[in-house]
Amino acid sequence: MTTHSSGPSHYPVLVIGGGQAGLSMSYYLKEMGLDHLVFEKNTAVHGWKNERWDSFTLVTPNWQCDLPGHPYDGDDPRGFMTRQEIIGYLERFVAKLDAPLREGVSVNTVRTDADGLYHVSTSDGEYTADQVVVASGGYHVPVIPRMAERLPESVLQMHSAQYKNSGQLPEGSVLVVGSGQSGAQIAEDLHLAGRKVYLATGDAPRVSRFYRGKDVVEWLDDMGYYEMSVSDHPLGKNVRSNTNHYVTGRDGGRDIDLRKFAKEGMELFGLMTDYDGENLTFLPDLEAKLDKADATLNNINARIDAWIEKQGIDTVEGPSVYTPEWVPERERTELNLAESGITSIVWCIGFRPDFAWLDAPVFNGQGHPQHVRGVTHQAGLYFIGLPWLHTWGSGRFSGVRQDAEYLAGHIAAFVKNHQPAKNEEALAS
Repeated sequence: MTTHSSGPSHYPVLVIGGGQAGLSMSYYLKEMGLDHLVFEKNTAVHGWKNERWDSFTLVTPNWQCDLPGHPYDGDDPRGFMTRQEIIGYLERFVAKLDAPLREGVSVNTVRTDADGLYHVSTSDGEYTADQVVVASGGYHVPVIPRMAERLPESVLQMHSAQYKNSGQLPEGSVLVVGSGQSGAQIAEDLHLAGRKVYLATGDAPRVSRFYRGKDVVEWLDDMGYYEMSVSDHPLGKNVRSNTNHYVTGRDGGRDIDLRKFAKEGMELFGLMTDYDGENLTFLPDLEAKLDKADATLNNINARIDAWIEKQGIDTVEGPSVYTPEWVPERERTELNLAESGITSIVWCIGFRPDFAWLDAPVFNGQGHPQHVRGVTHQAGLYFIGLPWLHTWGSGRFSGVRQDAEYLAGHIAAFVKNHQPAKNEEALAS
């Protein structure tokens, strides 16, 4: 660090965000002997402690957890860590790393001057840096539609990031809006707790937990799916906006089948569109959404079947196709709020990015950073920890290590040459 008597403190690199992505970046910066700071506005494991429900588990098996210098260290590699086990795993990583971490420090603005120097204004004072790594993720502002403002004050509303357990909610029925990973798992949690649940579905696909004797994640890993880069994916960069498949690691892992929930009393609806003062309204697209989710599950299983046949693998279980045992008798497009007994709503429709504090011409029209494997067109500015930054695992414990190591190479080249490493992909895009 360089401190000027009348100016801000200067560091070669500042990392913004102290979650697993920012700390993974710090690991390699420490290896390089490069002076740096990591700013975290809360605490290093804040999100896992405060923004996950009590019964939360990983949906990927433990063996995929591979932070730098800290692979999974438990005794159940094929299991799924619970929320408390995840917190312990991350706390051990934090202690082992001993990063130059400044917790409780929020970054207010980042800008560059005419010489390309980064000026970083924080709640802890002013700093400058030659390079900046943004590791704050892409899930910043909970999405809650404006129609929520018209709902009666007597109905408790919360976002999935606030949900902990059914005991938080008043007696009565619960409406869960959204059927992605969070929505499907929270709906299941409430259902298992004996609550009457209404679920407004979305476009999320589903996937089998186990198929032909193995976790589907193991099959996909064998098939090289998790090594596929975003540039090689059939959807290209559009895959970054895809909704994650719903499945669970709860109780050793199992499928989430919304049709099964419906047979047990959960009421399913299509996409929720409005509230008119008395009735919640929905599109008549429930059956189409369920069919599409099931088609994705069957498509993934068929690809696994083809792989098994191509490799000549013997399995005890043969190929199978999921066929629904429940279909909606009719598409309900209205639900009277008072008559339904709904006393609480859990919004599970995601987050939107908010990089308003970063003054840099690197964003598209939706506010998402444009980059190639985390390297932007602005010299010395990088992103890490975003979904599909490079591979499926980029926003998870399984792929962030490779991304951090890759960016460390660019940072080292910048330090050596006072310019970013040559990125052929970036130049070609």
